[in-house]
This record gives sequence, C-alpha cells and structure tokens, in this order.
Amino acid sequence: MSKTSVNTLDVLYALGGVISAPFWARKQRGGWSERFGNTPSLPVPRCPRVLLHAVSVGEVNALRQVVPMLAESCEVVVCATTDTGLKRATDLFAANHTVVRYPLDFSRSVAKFLDAVRPDAVGLVELEVWPNFVGACAARGIPIGVINGRLSARSFKGYRRIRGVIGRTFKSLSFAAVQDSDYADRFLAMGLAKERLSITGSMKWDAAKIEDAVAGSDDLARALMIDRTKPLIVAGSTGPEEEALLHAACPAGVQLLCAPRKPERFEEAAAAMPDSVRRSKPGSGRPASGRFLLDSIGELRQAYSLATLVVVGRSFGDQYGSDPIEPIALGRPTLIGPAVSDFANIVLAFDAAGGIARTNRGSLASDLDRWIGDEPGRAGLAERGRACIRANQGASARHAALLAEWATRAATTRGGTRQNGGPGGA
Repeated sequence: MSKTSVNTLDVLYALGGVISAPFWARKQRGGWSERFGNTPSLPVPRCPRVLLHAVSVGEVNALRQVVPMLAESCEVVVCATTDTGLKRATDLFAANHTVVRYPLDFSRSVAKFLDAVRPDAVGLVELEVWPNFVGACAARGIPIGVINGRLSARSFKGYRRIRGVIGRTFKSLSFAAVQDSDYADRFLAMGLAKERLSITGSMKWDAAKIEDAVAGSDDLARALMIDRTKPLIVAGSTGPEEEALLHAACPAGVQLLCAPRKPERFEEAAAAMPDSVRRSKPGSGRPASGRFLLDSIGELRQAYSLATLVVVGRSFGDQYGSDPIEPIALGRPTLIGPAVSDFANIVLAFDAAGGIARTNRGSLASDLDRWIGDEPGRAGLAERGRACIRANQGASARHAALLAEWATRAATTRGGTRQNGGPGGA
C-alpha cells in the first residue's frame, strides 16, 4: 500500500466540499466507498493494462470503438465518475472488461485506487486533468495523457485564470491527442510540451452507428401513442425555455417530441407543453395534442429513429449546444440553433459538407415548416450528413495505437517490479 500524506489540494478540496454541500447534496449519488478509492484489487495483468477514464455518458459512448481495438493487445479497464456514466460503461463493456468508478481527487483516494488497478498507462477522455491523479501517475512512472482531447474556449478562459496551479498538471502529461488545431493551441498555452501533442481527430465520429432502424423504437411509439401517419419533430437534449419555443414554432398538424437533457427539468418541460403525453406516466396527456415528453433515460436514440426532422437542443439559449452526430448517423435531417460552442468544429464539418441546417429563434417556425414540406431536401440533407460522418472516422484506431504503444513501453520498462511493489505495484 502506498503511503500518501495530506497535501494543500486535499485541504482545498475538503473546504470546497463543505461549502458546496448544499448544492451537491441535493442529488443522490452512489458509490461513496469507491469514490474514496476503495476499489477491489485487480490481479496482476498478463499483458499491458490500460485504464481509460470517461466522466459521464457522452465520454463513455466515445469509447465504443477504441475499447475493442485496444483489447487486441492490452487489458482494458474503464472507469467513470458519474452514476449514469458508470451505468453506461457497465452496459457497454462489463461483459468483457473491468469497469470501476473513478475516485475523488484526494491524494489518499487516488493512491488507493492506483494500488488496486495498477495500470501501465492511463487515457483521460477529452480532458479531466485532476492534479493529484495526474501527479500520482507521473510519480509512479505511469504514462498518463489525454485522448480525444478538447478544451473549449469557455473552459480555456477558466483554466487560464488558474494556470499557475493547473499548468503544472498539463506539463506532467505524457501525451495529449487532441481533436483539432484550435484545441491544440489551447493545450500548448496551458503548458503542454509541443513534442507531446498530436492532432488525431474526434472519436465521436467513430462512435456513430449508422443504421436506418433502432430496436425498441416501435415499442416507444406505441407506448407514447405517436401517430405514425403524421410528421414528427424530435428535439433532443433540450435546455431551459426550449420546449416552449419549439411548442410555439411547431407547424400545425405536426407532432413534437421533446427530450430534456436533465431529469430535473422534466416537470418544467411538461408545463411548457400542455396536454403532452409523458413517457414516465402511461395514460397521461392527450395523444391528439401531438405533444410528447420523453422524460426517461436511455431512449433518445429510439426517439430519433422515429423523427421526420430532428432539432438539436441546448442551442437556442445560453447553453453551449449538443452533439448532432447521433441523429445524423440515423439518417435523420437535422437542424441546430446558433449556440454550438461545445461542438463548434463538429458543426462546422457538417456545415462544410451541407449535412446540417442552421436556424435561430426568429426563423425557427418558418424553417421547421419549410423542411417538413421538403421531402427531397430532407433526404439530401441526411445523406450528406452521413457522408460527412464516414469521411471523418478513424480517430479511434489512432488513439488505440497510441495507448497500446505507451502501455507496452511502460510494462516492458517496469518488468517484474509489479510483483515486488515497485512503480505501479501494490
């Protein structure tokens, strides 16, 4: 067992936890023992072991292709932070790989976690550069870096304010494989050495499953009593006030299904769409109203597959957009609002290919009416979107090769020290 003393960060984390308790205590969270590093010890691996950390559902989904690729030469352990992320990781990977919960960034929690998992290399999906965790890996000689790296302009502003503290963490990264040149510039500005940086594209393109039908979609339509003879607009991952906006803009005779991004907004969304049929309450609302609320988790893909037209949520207000790849991969013509900063480069790629339609609050009603009435236009938009996805795939293979190289090199260098409690050992 590694012996780790309390450091300044631990004290700051503890104080921050106490101050913010009224906020985070409102939401029930599980796995507290694991959050403090009490992860069951894994056996000594027979091949290089790679730990992949994904915060929540979106990052976990991005690993769907890289995990099996990496497993051809390495043992893969997947960890997630949130309860929903852990559940998604378990559903996707637990049948063939170990899935564990990521610890809080207290030094003792991190030490116990690393003692239990004993990785040869660590890949942090998109960002998640927690100082104690990165520092502990570096001290143990475990290569750690970012894959599918992204650092939005908004996040960069916050990181830059604390560069004197977090910059040391970026400098400790062994590598960073980022999605594009804009993100690369921001990683370099945070202190990452240029020779440790590579641009590898986004794994989100690889995670896209191109198919025309989704299992369970017919069951969802029956449960909600959606009229399959009428057009249906599906708005996914909607944010505050967007349900009311869409309800007002929806053309006459067209059905509307909204799927709020956050469960705590379900009641607000229901109030914005009078008489809506709710997935969580069989028999609720009036199907004739043509309004449906997907107040459930894990069924958005099925809803998208029912759509005549998709609108991407969190893109009309002070949010920062949502990922448009999934509905486009399903062959659904897709519209998105002006707020897209969290997915700016993905949206720009679709824009350049003519594979997505842009709209805004002022033109939403007329745009919905126009696209609903233009079947050939919808078909062309959807097909160009799919072609864009295919053209941008390949990042998962590049990330898998990078991680396998680092893990193999570290395992070879480490040799037999695992058995004796050396770097990476228990």
